[in-house]
Amino acid sequence: MSSQEEGDAEPGSCTSASSSSENDAPIGDVITVTIGATVPTGFEQTAAEEVKEKIGVEAIISKDRGRIYFPIASDKLFQVHLLKSVDNLFVVVEEYHDYPFKESKEETLLELQELASNLPWTNALQIWKLNRTFKKKKGFRKGGNGTKVKPTSSEATDVASVASLLVGCSVADVEQQELPPAGSAAESQTKAEVTANTEDSTPDSEEAEPKTKVTKFRVTCNRAGVIHSFTSNDAARDFGGGVQEFFQWKADMTKFDIEVLLNIHNVEVVIGIALTEESLHRRNISHFGPTTLRSTLCYGMLRLCSPQASDIILDPMCGTGAIPLEGAIEFNKSFYIAGDNNDMAVTRTVNNIYHIQKRRAAKGSAPGMPIDTVQWDLCNLPMRTGSVDIIITDMPFGKRMGSRKKNWDLYPSCLREMARVSTPGTGKAALLTQDKKCFTKAISRMGGLWRRLHTVWVNVGGLHAAVYLLKRTTGVFGQTPEDVYESRGTVKAEGEEKGEEKGDEKLS
Repeated sequence: MSSQEEGDAEPGSCTSASSSSENDAPIGDVITVTIGATVPTGFEQTAAEEVKEKIGVEAIISKDRGRIYFPIASDKLFQVHLLKSVDNLFVVVEEYHDYPFKESKEETLLELQELASNLPWTNALQIWKLNRTFKKKKGFRKGGNGTKVKPTSSEATDVASVASLLVGCSVADVEQQELPPAGSAAESQTKAEVTANTEDSTPDSEEAEPKTKVTKFRVTCNRAGVIHSFTSNDAARDFGGGVQEFFQWKADMTKFDIEVLLNIHNVEVVIGIALTEESLHRRNISHFGPTTLRSTLCYGMLRLCSPQASDIILDPMCGTGAIPLEGAIEFNKSFYIAGDNNDMAVTRTVNNIYHIQKRRAAKGSAPGMPIDTVQWDLCNLPMRTGSVDIIITDMPFGKRMGSRKKNWDLYPSCLREMARVSTPGTGKAALLTQDKKCFTKAISRMGGLWRRLHTVWVNVGGLHAAVYLLKRTTGVFGQTPEDVYESRGTVKAEGEEKGEEKGDEKLS
């Protein structure tokens, strides 16, 4: 709920970043809107680069970490579904860079309630309607937990002209609407849903069609900052009440048609309409483990290493196989080897691969993928020295898996073995860990084998972790000062053991 304070809001007029009310276009015309996307914290720049590469526009990284914004024309809306580094997508209704919150809680909430009727909803609702039609036509997967919602008959109401955009699609679209899953408990920001009045609205005009379905909605508020006199629940409730009063929609927390987003970060306020029913990070995994990585985070780690055609990419601690699976799908000109010492982890990986192959076959695509799975000992990999181009893995944090004490022995050993199988001079590694102290100490002893290039600070399930991008030096394994030091240590330890054995013989 709290974050660093950027300063109190000063009284004055609101500074708006999107004057879409002046550019509202009738249905059918090409319009340009701003799309917002939530991304794994720390990988905002990576996501912005993907937007530039796939859509050809510049993305703006928000002050609120984990969000980017970019413009797009309505006739190219399908391109946003090509992005693999984003968790959720929404169309921006209005954005205020310096919203003048009142000092009084009551005045602020009243202002939020009145704000709903003064926003330029037309273009955002048009994009929302277009996005629903597009998703149905293309058949985007919403995840294994999605369930169909049965439509219910209820009466509708004549509302403002903006709401008329929804009349032609409300019934048919709701038949294929899917329930979004419950929000993850690991989210760093508080999500609150509006608890506005849920009674059916009554027609104000005799011309209202009695069989037309009332549009259902909910408001989700994401708030961060210490300067606010209200909570997320307060903001969602009052703003949602204003939305309901303006559109005469019906509030529904689960079987909603529209999710209105109210994002508040210190003095920055963004109102949007969600374009995704569930987070896109769930796209590849059907068999989850205790520490399964988000697919969007896996994609960001892969992009850091820039996989090339014919690269051999290794994940020696694959868990459920999230990283090699994402790579085999999105960077399919490389070959991926997924391994783990835990037989259950290997089984989960095999099942996830089979799930993806089955899904591809059902769509008529070739089911084969450039990936294989092995069970092995991490510190004694059955691979040739210098045979791997890239290593990407999620190392044990020492919390859910392993322990901090074991990491002090594991990290140096696995870094040496990774250095052995990596190609000298060109090999790269992207390693995720939350045990930064242990990793820093271990890597400092590997100066002759690994060189640190870059560090990306990320948030993984509420934990402050880091992705370390390393490059293999040209040093020949077994001939670096670190190898000599380790060899001397081994010889010394063996000598001490022999001395102890001789002493035991004399005593006996």
